Amino acid sequence: MNAAAGQKTLLVTGASRGIGAATALLAASQGWRVAVNYASNEAAANAVVKSISDAGGEAFAVKGDVGSEEDILAMFEAVDARYGRLDGLVNNAGVVDQAARVDEMSNARLERMMRINIIGSFLCAREAVRRMSTAKGGRGGAIVNLSSAAATLGAPGMYVDYAASKGAIETFTVGLAREVATEGIRVNAVTPGIIETDIHASGGAPDRAKVLGAMVPMKRPGTADEVAEAIVWLLSDAASYTTGAILNVTGGR
Repeated sequence: MNAAAGQKTLLVTGASRGIGAATALLAASQGWRVAVNYASNEAAANAVVKSISDAGGEAFAVKGDVGSEEDILAMFEAVDARYGRLDGLVNNAGVVDQAARVDEMSNARLERMMRINIIGSFLCAREAVRRMSTAKGGRGGAIVNLSSAAATLGAPGMYVDYAASKGAIETFTVGLAREVATEGIRVNAVTPGIIETDIHASGGAPDRAKVLGAMVPMKRPGTADEVAEAIVWLLSDAASYTTGAILNVTGGR
């Protein structure tokens, strides 16, 4: 492992499973020190940390619900205390809900969706910029936000609220990228399509990826590892002239 690259620190939210875990593992293999954020599943987060450690990398688990500003502040402070620097953020944590029409959605559902998926990403990015911006004494860095193909497709009859939250993330990505472009920070988004992860079970449709995979031009669902490859590339110096990009990882969907 490259010792110099190993000094860079990455925070991945929602990294105990799925795309977040795959991203943490891949980034660690490429020399990043990784803060593995989780909201409730400590055992799963510790398993990711162990996998990284066993492979010779460096990581630690940090609890925090991105739906809570207090938790977000504590999470970033934990990274400060552990590593003393931040070079990358992956805004991966997010929620979906049971399939429903808009005229069936409660205010509580909508507030939870937007608080976690949008406000949480804004607050995490705010804290990252405060640490990474060269205008604030930082070294620069990279932020990658997680969107979804639902942002374009709308997810009618299923979760228009989730789709709308991800549409907001894409607009946020473009705006923030331009805002901090002269401060050494690149901001991009990855837009996964139908990916085999646990989020489908959270939405009450555990077989959704397999069922819909046949509708994708590539005739299969994607994997968390395939999405992680795109995320880690955007974090890397290989993407040094890429900012404000929305990169589709959708199998052509």
